[in-house]
Amino acid sequence: MKEIKLDNLQGKPKVKKSVLLGAAFLMATSSVGPGFLTQTTVFTQQLAASFGFVILISLVLDVFAQMNVWRIIAVSGLRGQEIANKVLPGLGVVLAVLIVMGGLAFNIGNAAGAGLGLNAMIGIDPVVGALISGAFAIFIFVVKEAGKAMDKVAQIAGVVMMLLMVYVAISTTPPVGEAVVNSFMPAEISIFAIVTLVGGTVGGYITFAGGHRLLDAGVKGVESLPDVTKSSVIGIIVTGIMRVALFLAVLGVISKGLKIDSTNPPASVFHLAAGDLGYKMFGVIMWAAAITSVVGAAYTSVSFIRSFSPVIEKYHNWIIILFISISTITFAFVGQPVNVLIIAGALNALILPLALGTLLIAVYKKEIVGSYKHPMWLTIGGAIVVVIMGYLGIVTMIEQIPKVF
Repeated sequence: MKEIKLDNLQGKPKVKKSVLLGAAFLMATSSVGPGFLTQTTVFTQQLAASFGFVILISLVLDVFAQMNVWRIIAVSGLRGQEIANKVLPGLGVVLAVLIVMGGLAFNIGNAAGAGLGLNAMIGIDPVVGALISGAFAIFIFVVKEAGKAMDKVAQIAGVVMMLLMVYVAISTTPPVGEAVVNSFMPAEISIFAIVTLVGGTVGGYITFAGGHRLLDAGVKGVESLPDVTKSSVIGIIVTGIMRVALFLAVLGVISKGLKIDSTNPPASVFHLAAGDLGYKMFGVIMWAAAITSVVGAAYTSVSFIRSFSPVIEKYHNWIIILFISISTITFAFVGQPVNVLIIAGALNALILPLALGTLLIAVYKKEIVGSYKHPMWLTIGGAIVVVIMGYLGIVTMIEQIPKVF
């Protein structure tokens, strides 16, 4: 799946813009899934304008997590699990198992979100909608140029989501001044909201989605860092726009004293903002968010086991299809197993510090990155993310596991 060509004048790799945008949007759309839509709505109800602070902090943490992971993958030319195995033999296997388990569990929720999206759009049964969406996701990996197809779907879905969210945000006329002030001087701070949002947007497989996509497209080496940085920054900007727009849309609704339906908070926001048309818009956004998350979770989770066997490497597209099929069928016939999702959520909070901490150790090993010198500001920023999310992840794990049993 090489998508790099040489610049004949300079002899340097020239990366297609579609590849850079594809990786950026794969990461961005994977981080804005059905869970994010619900979490943002619920937390904005609870914290009002102060949720702007949570958005700001989560974006700062995301920047350090994403830029570190993408750069280290590029300069090493290795996937996350391969790097982890070089740091400590067997660690890559542990990381892969955690990510595949979490990705599979959350993909059941993504399948449900796709079904709900089609239900809101055209009124079909959510289970039927999930099966149709699963078939669509599978088709992406059946076509000959699966990577290009995935890039294109992520880009189109991302642009549509972004435009619709911005439109609804403007239509609710939110108190922007109050939101800006509270983003820097919040009246209330929720640590739980921060760890939930960060864990849901860069936890688990999501941090590696863009980096692995670029690596599979042949984008690697120190000479590729400008392109890698550009792609990661685009992804972070797109993610930021969608998060802020949804936050402002919800804030605009609650600032008017309108009551949000607790049974489906995000759908209620769009309906209150723009009536029946708004509800249809919600359906489009929910489906786009869900289908890109289904694709992103399957693609990235399987990328963590591709290097374990030549057979997996050869048939990885079919394993991705199996991954999507299991997730979709589980939702269709079993529903969303709440206990599994709770445990997966707790594990997800621990995957980020484990993965990022491992890569930060790896970037100072010459046998992994050669003579590359990692920027100290990225190392320090990444280390802070590891400490914060490690502590909060352990606390979350301790609090959630007893609730399951």
